[in-house]
Amino acid sequence: MNKRDYYEVLGVSKTASKEEIKKAYRKLSKQFHPDINKEADASEKFQEVKEAYEMLSDDQKRAQYDQFGHQDPNQGFGGGGADGFGFEDIFSTFFGGGTRRRDPNAPRKGDDLQYSMTIEFMDAVFGKETEIELPKDETCGTCHGSGAKPGTKPKTCPYCEGSGQLNVAQDTPFGRMVNRRACHHCQGSGQIIEEKCTTCRGEGTVRKTKKIKVTIPAGVDDGQQLRVSGQGGAGVNGGPAGDLYVVFRVKPHKEFEREGDDIYLDLPITFAQAALGDEIEVPTVSGKVKLKIPAGTQSGARFRLKGKGVKNVHGYGTGDQHIVIRVKTPTKLNERQKQLLREFAEISGDIPEEQGSSLFDKIKRTIKGE
Repeated sequence: MNKRDYYEVLGVSKTASKEEIKKAYRKLSKQFHPDINKEADASEKFQEVKEAYEMLSDDQKRAQYDQFGHQDPNQGFGGGGADGFGFEDIFSTFFGGGTRRRDPNAPRKGDDLQYSMTIEFMDAVFGKETEIELPKDETCGTCHGSGAKPGTKPKTCPYCEGSGQLNVAQDTPFGRMVNRRACHHCQGSGQIIEEKCTTCRGEGTVRKTKKIKVTIPAGVDDGQQLRVSGQGGAGVNGGPAGDLYVVFRVKPHKEFEREGDDIYLDLPITFAQAALGDEIEVPTVSGKVKLKIPAGTQSGARFRLKGKGVKNVHGYGTGDQHIVIRVKTPTKLNERQKQLLREFAEISGDIPEEQGSSLFDKIKRTIKGE
């Protein structure tokens, strides 16, 4: 599936500034956040917007994207993956496996697991201890991970002699070649279980729902993750358990918007407060504080409350809160208010042509000298 152009995803031009990219991201991430938008594809669109912003907000990544697009510039010729043909395959084909194979019966660490946790805005700001329920594979308590019935033991596979691999001879135009393949008798494990454990049916692990305590770190942001050591999948052959990675999804707040460690708040004030000045209380994540509004403040003006943002999750200080002023225009005026505004306009030398005024009203005001 082809990815859309990141600039198209955010709806900005290729020459867009960082501020324009940031503004577009804030708008779209709020629009498509799965906790707000219940459309079927909202989550997919939210991730697409987030991915585009992470690429274009970083100067180095953006420069790389502008040059190479979605193609990875570090990707060379076939990497020996599912579709590639690596050097190990070449040696295996012509020389019967030139690399050292690991012991299939050696202890191995279990798989790492990932859990997505949706948390409240304020829990992300201040942190919290909580509990999650996670279905996971754990070492079987009956056979202690061997997969064999109690009182019995797995036996070394007689076909591969415990190596987990078989040499398969093959005639080719270059001569007789030897290939190594996983032993189909023991499925590459090097062991055969003749009497399987009835609890885990020979798997060595059982699926359980486990409660795990998780400490949400103060200052964690949307998309960041926490590693919980040893809470992943069960180890193999007595190996240690894997780790659990908790990915945090932070719900949006009805008043605050977060950007990094900074908080943004749109603050509506009246025309009189903007013109004459005032001292008002404004909300912050840590409670209300007083803010002085200077006389003549314009709509869109910004004020910074130092240290009133979010504590950095890595301990690098605390962000600020930015107050963005929005001057409210009154929509319903009584006659007294209208009269005062007309007088204000007259003194200012700017008399507006009022909507909805009849010719009779205009003549009447002219006669009265209004």
